[in-house]
Amino acid sequence: MKVGLIGFGRTGKSVASVLLESDATALQWVIRGSANPERKSAADCLGVVSDNPALIFGCDEIAMDSLLDRHPVDVIIDFSSADGLDLYARAASQRGIAIISAISQYPEERVAQLRAVAEHTRVLWSPNITIGINFLILAAKILKQIAPEADIAIIEEHFAAKPETSGTARVIAETLDQCSDDIKSIRAGGIVGRHEILFGFPYQTVRLSHESIAREAFGNGVLFAAKNLLERGNGFYSMQDLMEPYVYERTDN
Repeated sequence: MKVGLIGFGRTGKSVASVLLESDATALQWVIRGSANPERKSAADCLGVVSDNPALIFGCDEIAMDSLLDRHPVDVIIDFSSADGLDLYARAASQRGIAIISAISQYPEERVAQLRAVAEHTRVLWSPNITIGINFLILAAKILKQIAPEADIAIIEEHFAAKPETSGTARVIAETLDQCSDDIKSIRAGGIVGRHEILFGFPYQTVRLSHESIAREAFGNGVLFAAKNLLERGNGFYSMQDLMEPYVYERTDN
């Protein structure tokens, strides 16, 4: 599976290292915000031994059509920003390249743009692409269906410098029909990310929690998403869409 990665910040670098070390993927290229005059590869930057080319390009150094002609990919993975779509949406749509977007938050017009692209290829958008957090959301949806009368509280913890409420917590709130203003946020030290959903019953309490220990967890989620997304038809997907066949018993024989 040939992949291209857009975004080479802290999380993007962690994802790149997982992709470079995986036998299931060949990281063809990386696009970052700044130029790469030294033409260093991602493997060189990360100290990973790999045969993958994984050259790094600045976003203004090369046109996407030219890049895809020289280094075609099956999947584009986006860990950049909401405006990253301008780099690749048209080319991916025209070429039928699958898209995995892990952008935390999009304005409504960008979500509409993603959905339009999904008419021509497979698109997955997951504000938090870790396997664990998406299983947590799926489990919470099931529990809410079982006990719709339960009180629900959502708590998120992140590193001290993170200013805004996490996009993942907002997705959890929206999924469970809770007000995002009621999310409890904790900021301390270097916490990578922790989310907890508390279900309060009259005589018992259920706590569902997930903690990211290292940003490589996002790379594991990308591997799962890419494998399962390429097996789907054109459309707009979430991680829960890809997980449900593993959770719910199949009735077709």
